Parts: sequence; C-alpha cells; structure tokens
Amino acid sequence: MITKKVTGALLRILLVEDNLAHAELIIRSLEGHKVPNDIYHVSDGELALDYLHRRGHFEDATEWPLPHVILLDIRMPKVSGLDVLQEIKASDTLRHIPVIILTTSDARQDVAKAYQNYANSYLVKPVDFVQFMNLMEEVGYYWLNWNHNKLFEE
Repeated sequence: MITKKVTGALLRILLVEDNLAHAELIIRSLEGHKVPNDIYHVSDGELALDYLHRRGHFEDATEWPLPHVILLDIRMPKVSGLDVLQEIKASDTLRHIPVIILTTSDARQDVAKAYQNYANSYLVKPVDFVQFMNLMEEVGYYWLNWNHNKLFEE
C-alpha cells in the first residue's frame, strides 16, 4: 500500500508502517503540528527501499522526493525495518536522513541492533491510545519543531 498527503510543505516524512490503523493515527497526529509536513506512507520494507532508491513505481523524483525524516517500524513483511535501516545507513546518498524507529518491540536485541545500525531514535509504541497519541505529539514537537537540521531548508 502506498499513500501520500502532499501540500507542498517544508518537511517531507516517509512513514514505513504495515499496520494501517497505526499509520492513520500517526498521520493524523502529525497533521496538527506547526511545521507543515508532507507524509508519504508505504506499508512494507521492500516498498520503502524502492521509494528511497527510486525504483519501479517511485522513479519520478518530483512525485516521490527523498524524505527529510523517516519513521520506520521494524516488524514488517517482505523486508524488516532493521534491514531497511541497515541499507539506509550504508548508502552515501541516504545515510544523512534521520531514521526514527517507531515499533511495538521493546526487545533488547532489537534496540541494540537499531542503534548499532545508526538509528537516530528508538521509540516503543504504547498500547494505550492516549499514551500513543502523547508519544506522537512529543515526536512531532521534537523532530518537526525543535530539531534543527539544515537539510530541511532546501
């Protein structure tokens, strides 16, 4: 599945999430932030890599621009999020993009592997709806409002 909410905003976000309910909550929570953002959503790791490497459906860079931030689940079909992260951080053209792991897994080995592969942040999704929305609000404030990254100013 591929969706996008594009307004021509300053900040581009690639959301890699196979759970459609979680994706919808994340998209809705990010829409309310002061920094306008365009959200591109793909539902598996293979599509994420195709998007980032401009393969297949994603060849047109004007329609599918590189993101400024990636929100990445790790438990996904086809290619795991940890494998996606490893490929991003091994790429000269992609490694500068901040990758925020956003997952239900709090397994010590997943956290360790994510940081060994240079994840910029590792966040565990709370089961409780209110806590989940609070987490997304904090993520939005930090990464979209407070974090300073010159790449966002292109």
